[in-house]
This record gives sequence, structure tokens and C-alpha cells, in this order.
Amino acid sequence: MVKRRLIRLRQSRLCCDAFWALFGQLASAIALLAGTRLLTERVAPDVFGQVALLNGCVALGVAAFSYPFICGGMRLLPECAGPAQSAQLHRAVAGLTLQATLLALGLLLIGGGYYAHLNQTQMMPFLLAGALLAVTVWREFGVQLAIGGRRQRRAALWQTGDSLLRPALAVAAVSYLGARVEWILAGYAVATLMSNLLWWRPDGAGAGGTATRGSVRRFAGKIWDYAWPLIPMELVFWLNGVGDRYAIAYFLGAADVGLYAAGYTLVNEAFNRGAMVLLRTFQPAYFHAFSDGEYRRAHTVLRLWTRSLLAGGGLGLLALPWMGDWLVSLLLAEAYRPVAALLPAIGCGCLLHALGTVWAQPLLAAKRTRVLLKGRLCGALAAITALPLLILQYGLPGAAWANPVYFGIEALVLAWLARPWRLRDAAPQPAGTEAAEAALRVPA
Repeated sequence: MVKRRLIRLRQSRLCCDAFWALFGQLASAIALLAGTRLLTERVAPDVFGQVALLNGCVALGVAAFSYPFICGGMRLLPECAGPAQSAQLHRAVAGLTLQATLLALGLLLIGGGYYAHLNQTQMMPFLLAGALLAVTVWREFGVQLAIGGRRQRRAALWQTGDSLLRPALAVAAVSYLGARVEWILAGYAVATLMSNLLWWRPDGAGAGGTATRGSVRRFAGKIWDYAWPLIPMELVFWLNGVGDRYAIAYFLGAADVGLYAAGYTLVNEAFNRGAMVLLRTFQPAYFHAFSDGEYRRAHTVLRLWTRSLLAGGGLGLLALPWMGDWLVSLLLAEAYRPVAALLPAIGCGCLLHALGTVWAQPLLAAKRTRVLLKGRLCGALAAITALPLLILQYGLPGAAWANPVYFGIEALVLAWLARPWRLRDAAPQPAGTEAAEAALRVPA
């Protein structure tokens, strides 16, 4: 019996998806860690901190302006009846994403120009951050829709190629041109552009040739209904994930941001990459089962997902106090070694954050994104409260220990709203219907 189950698992599509997701995340993590080691050997913590802050601006543009529409397209892709509808969906997602990205670029350049004028600094880092934003959105558009269509091989190779090229070109630029923020950002942007040109495939272009404006507009309306609550939610998500660096910069300085960002990168690769493997493996299967009305199978997938996360994350969290010094000495330069004491707190926060994401999946599958926003807002309020207090009281260690505080509060609220332990027995409610509105007013 056990042998037959193992054979079926090995032959299943879920196992194939897991392999490519694991390959992409593992290869990307190795490349990023090696690049971080080489980069920290060549740049001081204050330069590394400035790069981290500008990368945070890029992440904000991707997450709050573009990713909600990409996420909506990924969620609706399993419901497309054939290649023609898939092509129409892609056109709708591309149009909305382009408009949102142009808005994000405009805001970034206006804000960067104002900051450069006030502080008498150069505008070039913000221009390069804008270029990096544009090519990063292009990459996320292709990778996420490939994942939604369960083409994990292309997504994994695309992500791996980008992760290899980014540190390689950044280190080369710093080595030959100097340890400046501009050269690092330029290396990142050129690397992502190269990987996009290599892996971009306009899926379904031929099938979508007869698509009418009305059909694309209908898809755009569905995507907007799904995505608009995600826009403030992604802003909150960014605040919880990256906002601590700006609090550190305000209260402590760019050098402390560099130390913290370097340590956070190590833990992020160990925890969030593993969580991303599970996300890319289980989320498409969960969404497909939910869309097909197979709620018992969807519940089984979610339960297996949760147990896998707790098992892997728990082992990693237990290992950090014993292996933290060794990891920092292996993967960071000498100037960054004091960050080793912060790793257990950051790891605890990463695990709680990943757990909250898993517990929130029933809300995403049922298209109850407005309810999901409530949980994210609670986490943001906890972060806004905890970060200044702990940084002022304890300095950089306070910023690290704020992670499990606000991510823990967020995970508990999301679990209470989503009820992931409950087996669903009713049909999914489309976003925007009166029944969905009632469910949003009184969470079940």
C-alpha cells in the first residue's frame, strides 16, 4: 500500500511541480547567497544599506502597483475554458499591469527627484531603480502566469537565470567601476533584462487574435474586482516585510540598515525560499481543486502544505542558535559579523509570516480579498507600533525582535478570519456578488 502511494506520488503532476519549484528556489538561493558574500566583501555596510533601501522602493512598486493584477490573472487562469480565453486573460492582465507600472514609475521618479533636491544628491540612483522596477515587473508577469498555468519548469529556469545574473553583473560592475550604488543597481537591471529576453514567451498570442475588446474588458473587470483589495493589502505586506529597514534608517542610519539587510537575506533564503517552494507547489493545486469544487481534496492539500511548512520551518528555527555564527562567518564579510545575534529573531518572524500566508489561502481561493485585507492591516498596525518602540529601546536587536511580534499577530488574525481547519461545503462565491458581500460583512 505504501509502495503504491509512493509510485503514484512520484508520477503525479504535483510531484513534478514540486521538483521544479524546489530546483528554482534552491538554485536562486545559492546564487543570491554567493553574490551577497562577494558583494559584502567589496562594499561597506552603508553602501549595502542604500542599495537595500532603493531595492525596497522597487519592491513597493512591484507589490503594491503591479502584483495584485498579476495575482488576479494567476487566480483566474484555471477557470479559462481554452487557449482563446487564456490569451484574452493575458491581454487583460498585461494592460492593467502596464498602466499600474507606469504610475509606479512616475511616483518613484517624482519622489526621487524631490529627495535628491532636498538632500543635494544625484538623481541617477532613482533613475536606475526605475529601470529595475520596469524589468522586475516584466519578469514577475511572465513567471507568475507560468506558475498559474502549472509550467513550473519555465518559471524555475527563468527565476534561476535571473538570480545567477544579478549578483554576477553587480559584483563585476563593483569590481571594475567602483563600489557605488549606481553600478550595483545597473547590474541588477541589466541582468533581469537579459533573463527576460531569454525566457519571455507571449503565450496564446495566436489564439487570442480573434478576441474582442469586450471580452478582454470583461476579464479586466474580473481582475480588477479581485485585485483592488490586494493593492492596499500589498502595501501593508510591503510595510511588514521591508518597512523595518526604513525605520532603522531613520532612527539608526544606513550602516545599520546594511547590517540588518545582510542578516535578513541569510534567514530569508533559508525560510522564505523554502516557503516559496511549498507555495509554488501547493497553491496551483489548491486553486485548481477549489475551482473544480473538490473541496475535500483542496482541504487535504492545504493540510499537507501546513504540516510541511511547520516541519521544515521548525527544524530551521531550532538550528539557527547553533549555526548562526557559522553561517555569518561563511556567507558575510568580516564587517557584517555582528548580525549573527539577530538571526533567531528574524527566523521566528519569517516562519510566522509564512504560516500566516498559508492560513490565508481559503480567503484567496474564495476571492474574499477584502477580508484578507483586515488581517494584513492588523499586522501593519502592530508593526507601526512595535518597531519604533523596540528600536528606541534596544537598537538593532529591537528591530529583529519586532518581527515575530507583528508577524505573529498577523498570522493569528488571518487564521481567525480564514478558518483553514474547516472543510468547506458550499460553492465558491464570485467576487462582487451580493452573497459575497454578505460573507464579507459577516466572516464565516
